[in-house]
Amino acid sequence: MRIAPEGYLFIFPLMIAAIATLYGAWLLDTGMSLVIIIIVILIFCLHFFRDPVRQCSADERSIVSPADGKVIRIKEVNDNDIGPESILISIFLNVFNVHTNRMPITGRFQSVQHRPGKFIAAFDHMASDLNEQTEILIDTKFGRVKMKQIAGLIARRILCYAKKNLHMKKGARLGFIRFGSRTDVIVPKSVTLHVELGQKVTGTETIIGTFK
Repeated sequence: MRIAPEGYLFIFPLMIAAIATLYGAWLLDTGMSLVIIIIVILIFCLHFFRDPVRQCSADERSIVSPADGKVIRIKEVNDNDIGPESILISIFLNVFNVHTNRMPITGRFQSVQHRPGKFIAAFDHMASDLNEQTEILIDTKFGRVKMKQIAGLIARRILCYAKKNLHMKKGARLGFIRFGSRTDVIVPKSVTLHVELGQKVTGTETIIGTFK
């Protein structure tokens, strides 16, 4: 299993700490409590920062899930960029999900805006409007799609690799959100949805909608 480079900052120091405390415990003949705690945290980080390689086989009109998680909201919204009666799909990522964000559809970034805000629990629907987030507007050959990387109660670090006017293919690594989060996708009302409330989705593999 590949490890996301975004996790190196946590994993390498923990590995060094685990080795150092293990050697210290052996040298000083002390207990292993601290060693066990560090190893447990290290195992959690290795699991959290896993980054599986995935191939996108969906056709060009399909919009794939940008994240692993669970669909917790499907709502009609009036979005200034996508249009009236747009459809919002919210995906909640718990700490056990893969946290790599991926490109939902091939296109060019029209705008990338970071918006400071609160850190409400990501499963709370107010998080979509109030929490710190990065809002990404994508121009495609079929229409516009908007994606939001939203911080959560614990997630305080949004990493986004989208840049204005950059072109990116469907399924490419778009970013990463550390430790629990939410990813929203807003699509035109003409898009046919293929997901339902409560459904578990897999980034790059689950088709959430199709342009007609």
